[in-house]
Amino acid sequence: MKKFILLICLLQAGFLFSQQLTYKPINPAFGGDTFNYQWLLSSANAQNDFKEEGLNRDEESDLEDFSSNLNRQLLNQLERSLLTNQIGDGELEPGTFSFGSLEVEVYDSLEGLVVNILDTNTGEQTQIIIPN
Repeated sequence: MKKFILLICLLQAGFLFSQQLTYKPINPAFGGDTFNYQWLLSSANAQNDFKEEGLNRDEESDLEDFSSNLNRQLLNQLERSLLTNQIGDGELEPGTFSFGSLEVEVYDSLEGLVVNILDTNTGEQTQIIIPN
């Protein structure tokens, strides 16, 4: 009886059909069709619950933009002239310098040239190390 059941199973195995499984990626980043890109992007954006908060700010008019740009350029030019007067030929020399509310201390160390910048109004401090 067992042989008969085994024989029937073996004969039926010849009647079963199968197909080859193939993998076709959808995402273009992994070799998929490039026409799927827009669909995947729109699908991802539709599922995105996060909104950027920075986009709701008020836009400056052309006159306000021009005014702030001019102020920045004047302050940069003033900063360059003060820096040239304080430092000289462009090389930082050890010492302490004052630029408005900023105290700049420059000294040599084993790591290189160290520049400490202290904002006396807020107490914030920054250190820049220029290696030798």
